[in-house]
Amino acid sequence: MAKRLPEPVTESRRVALEVLERVRSGDLVDRALARVAGRLNPRDHGWVQELVYGTLRLRGRLDHILSAFVRGSLERLEPTVLEILRLGTYQLLEMGSVPSYAAVSQSVELAKMAGVGRAGGLVNGVLQSVRRGSSKVGFAHFEDDPIEHLATWGSHPRWLVERWVERWGAGDARALVQANNRRPELYVTPVGLSVAEARDRLDQVGIQAADVPGFVDSVRILPPAGPAEALAAVPSVVQDPAAATVVRYAEVAGDATVVDLAAAPGGKTAGLAIRARYLAAADLSIGRMRRVRSNVTRTGVDGRVGLVVADGLQPPFAPVDLVLLDAPCTGTGTLRRHPDGRWRIGPGDLAALVELQRALLESASTLVRRGGVLLYATCSVEPEENEEQVERFLARHPEFQIEAPAPSIDGTMLKEGYLSILPQRHGTDGAFAARMIRDA
Repeated sequence: MAKRLPEPVTESRRVALEVLERVRSGDLVDRALARVAGRLNPRDHGWVQELVYGTLRLRGRLDHILSAFVRGSLERLEPTVLEILRLGTYQLLEMGSVPSYAAVSQSVELAKMAGVGRAGGLVNGVLQSVRRGSSKVGFAHFEDDPIEHLATWGSHPRWLVERWVERWGAGDARALVQANNRRPELYVTPVGLSVAEARDRLDQVGIQAADVPGFVDSVRILPPAGPAEALAAVPSVVQDPAAATVVRYAEVAGDATVVDLAAAPGGKTAGLAIRARYLAAADLSIGRMRRVRSNVTRTGVDGRVGLVVADGLQPPFAPVDLVLLDAPCTGTGTLRRHPDGRWRIGPGDLAALVELQRALLESASTLVRRGGVLLYATCSVEPEENEEQVERFLARHPEFQIEAPAPSIDGTMLKEGYLSILPQRHGTDGAFAARMIRDA
């Protein structure tokens, strides 16, 4: 039988490696993928997205398996070689449509293309060992060592797992890890029409959709439809139900003036604007403000929204009826949607973000008129960024009081007046919000 000759590395695998290299250099995975999307047709784009997002999502598990077949620690490998091994291992173990010989040989060719061809033998040897022996690699049992199990098989940083186990217990921490490792579904929030009207329009163009139990403002878009088709059919924003519920929790009056102090990407901006008289949307980045403009223009609320490039620490606004501070945070409530986030943050980042949130809250509070609302929100599940941050603010500012909105939200999402949505309990992203009324 003739020996199979290696085929040139596919463009899809070149792109996948390039995206992971960009992520390692500090880029966000969605932005990194968008930068190279033009080089791929829609089918290949979907394949690359599965490979890249899956490799990031299961990186901890993949590294544990690779450690069994690499001499010494993985840290001694060149970073590019390690990324190639991760990509190859994910294809071998998680992408049944990829023949094992292709996963191995293409990884070797990818190493040559990437300028690390001298490591081709190592790549071939390690991936052949993974192909033959991965099922024999041991993982800690959850019952014996829940933290080790969730860090390796569950593929999460140990410091996060330890926090969650201490806070919620091992069972709830495992539920959160499992939720974070599920592929997120596609949701849209209609703007200016009801969910029923939106579903009618979607049905008219052949897009299957479903309601989202417990989340009355959201529509789940079913495959094969993607975001572009849904947005073309209905004035809406791509938005997780948890984020849409933050807007409902705000309880905006129809004649209200609003400042959205960290507006990008603009989903909450559009949802608030359709309910208010006028909204000023601010963000420090011109690039991010372009995304806000796109969302408010497409949803038809641009006539009541003003866009301002401004620093939230020095906002150029007079007092208004409602100020939304959707604060920069660790994003630990959105790790299923942003799998790179779990590897990007560390304890030091948490501490720095808590201090930034404190300063932004102080700034935002100066913009709230008497009787107005300060709405503080994050997509984190960490108490330092959520309840504890708000409690410290209220201790410094007795003129503000927590006031829950009228009962239009599932009671399981409300805790002592706060909005608290958890992935492991509600099946969505995580979200936190505090609605504070200024009475003096």
